[in-house]
Amino acid sequence: MAADLSNIVKAYDVRGVVPDEWDERLAELFGAAFVEVTNASAIVIGHDMRPSSPGLSGAFARGAAARGVDVTLIGLCSTDQLYYASGLLDLPGAMFTASHNPAQYNGIKLCRAGAAPVGQDTGLSQIRELVEKWSEEGVPETAPVAAGTITERDTLAGYAEHLKGLVDLTSIRPLKVVVDAGNGMGGHTVPTVFDGLPLELVPMYFELDGTFPNHEANPLDPKNIVDLQARVLAEGADLGLAFDGDADRCFVVDERGEGVSPSAITALVAARELARNGGTGVVIHNLITSWSVPEVVREHGGTPVRTRVGHSFIKEEMAKSGAIFGGEHSAHYYFKDFWNADTGMLAALHVLAALGGQEGPLSELVASYDRYQGSGEINSTVADQAGRMAAVKAAYAGQDGVDTDELDGLTVTGADWWFNLRPSNTEPLLRLNVEARDTATLHKVRDEVLALVRA
Repeated sequence: MAADLSNIVKAYDVRGVVPDEWDERLAELFGAAFVEVTNASAIVIGHDMRPSSPGLSGAFARGAAARGVDVTLIGLCSTDQLYYASGLLDLPGAMFTASHNPAQYNGIKLCRAGAAPVGQDTGLSQIRELVEKWSEEGVPETAPVAAGTITERDTLAGYAEHLKGLVDLTSIRPLKVVVDAGNGMGGHTVPTVFDGLPLELVPMYFELDGTFPNHEANPLDPKNIVDLQARVLAEGADLGLAFDGDADRCFVVDERGEGVSPSAITALVAARELARNGGTGVVIHNLITSWSVPEVVREHGGTPVRTRVGHSFIKEEMAKSGAIFGGEHSAHYYFKDFWNADTGMLAALHVLAALGGQEGPLSELVASYDRYQGSGEINSTVADQAGRMAAVKAAYAGQDGVDTDELDGLTVTGADWWFNLRPSNTEPLLRLNVEARDTATLHKVRDEVLALVRA
């Protein structure tokens, strides 16, 4: 019987429980299907520290090599290190990780040569169809072809040097920084990237352990940065950094132990990237980032462009517009000089350079980039997503001074506030983000919308 991959092939990647939902046999078929769809003659593969990652990535490599494709294995790496290898070698790539998901999960993030994304509309649906078909019929024979080679290559040092070449860190003052790697791949990459910089590094949970014994490797959930916040205060550190499981996202904590909004980091990095590019350029931001982001971009001579939420939309728009930088409120940061791919590590280096280039504390530095009050993402479980969305739309339709758009879910904008309500693609949830000029207005709008959503 053909495998049903509907639960594990998502909009942007493959992700599911191992071995219940997928295993090495299917990973081998994914490898064969990936090279078929991309028409690759060579690929690069990396993996995270999860117990199942070496076996799954090895099976994928065998499936690709059996189709005559040469495979370069870069072994343990962060997702942005895999993107670096894809860009450097100009090869399609596969990263085995389930990011911040629990230990029993694993997945594959795929890209074409130059780290170009592979999602449902750019090859992933065809890959799924082939794997489902071949799981029943077997992989078809091809004309006699020699198996591809499988070789290993270390890219960590090159990755670190490439990133440090994109940020001027030559004159920063000494800084004390606490880094919580969450037992994820930041524990592998941070020591090499930070080597040679005037930083006193205080490591937390750097031991690579895909069972995540200390906390989930998802720094956007406030409970997962509690340890980091306490350690920053205890150490009297200048800042704290928290990476997710595959270390492509970075969350920042200031010297007071307070989390810094990813929108503020987006604005700060946007200002720096615009300065690097002569005060001009396009900056991409998704529609749930703060009003601060487009304001700062315009103030520094740039052109802000608003997109849907999700890395495939950001990367597509960056390629189309020639944008120099893009940011999401989920702490994904994208750089033209990094093949339009996302790298939390490069954003972290920008924060270190900005902080180390002046004498004030981080809280003061980011204050000018954090101008409004935000709710964060509020999830509500609903049985009828479409019905609740329609009810909210109807409640605000026609109000004086209120605009609505449906670029991604429903965005409603008033004079002093806005909110976005989006359905989850995978769960019976509606996700609400609200921003306002003051706390009272924020709470009023938030409570009004939630009353409609949860009616």
